[in-house]
Amino acid sequence: MSATARTVLITGTSSGIGLAAAVAAARAGWRTIATLRDPLRADALRKAAAEAGVELDIRQLDVTDEASVAAAVAGVIADYGRLDAVVNNAGAGHVGTLENDSVADVRKVMEVNFFGVLNVSKAALPHLRAGGGRLVTVTSVGGVVGQPFNEAYCAAKFAVEGYMESLAPVARTLGVTVSVIEPGAVSTEFVNNIGFDIEADIDAGPYSDALRRYVERTVAQFLDGAAQTPAGAAEAVMEALTADRPAFRIQTTDWARGFVGTKLADVDGSAVQALTSAWVA
Repeated sequence: MSATARTVLITGTSSGIGLAAAVAAARAGWRTIATLRDPLRADALRKAAAEAGVELDIRQLDVTDEASVAAAVAGVIADYGRLDAVVNNAGAGHVGTLENDSVADVRKVMEVNFFGVLNVSKAALPHLRAGGGRLVTVTSVGGVVGQPFNEAYCAAKFAVEGYMESLAPVARTLGVTVSVIEPGAVSTEFVNNIGFDIEADIDAGPYSDALRRYVERTVAQFLDGAAQTPAGAAEAVMEALTADRPAFRIQTTDWARGFVGTKLADVDGSAVQALTSAWVA
């Protein structure tokens, strides 16, 4: 790889979309810094890179720790002299509802999914400005459409989308392109890491019946093959990194485009309420 190879830093690469995006970027010729909170969870990443015949620079980065973020970005600049793109992928799911969640639970979700994105983006922007770089953030269709029992998660993703939509024209004046990636259901470890135990948590007091219906619908969505692969979602990340003029908002499937489109055309909110109410009623 030449000394002028484009350099991308990707967060949350231990599994799922982050892992697939890191491999895809390296395969496309990017010098790829694949970061993850816990380096002990890098085995799957190393295996995927070896199978693809690509090299990754794997480093520790905790998006919720400003010192960790600053050190990681400074390390990239010290070693490579440039940072051409960032992919904010690290995130955490959460299933719950307002009466049953503590405010601390919600703050924790916001810390990872929203403030973590801001920590990384803020540290990276001076370097992205230097070379007309790309700032890409993996959000979710849940960043556009509020979904039952995903209040905290959707709030965080809504916040990310609003922040990036507002930042995009400002960053563009200095040559930085901002995009968000909106996957629907993806068959990843993410679903296993939402901190939700069906047997233990299905007793949600007055919300138990609605929660059970939501869980049954969601599990069925993954079991019937509706979920896309991480590699498929990573294709949208690569579009944001490589297209001459990538869109601000990029969905990863036709289903996601239709789902998001329902909200964007729903001026009074009635269409979304009818749709999501059916998931729990």
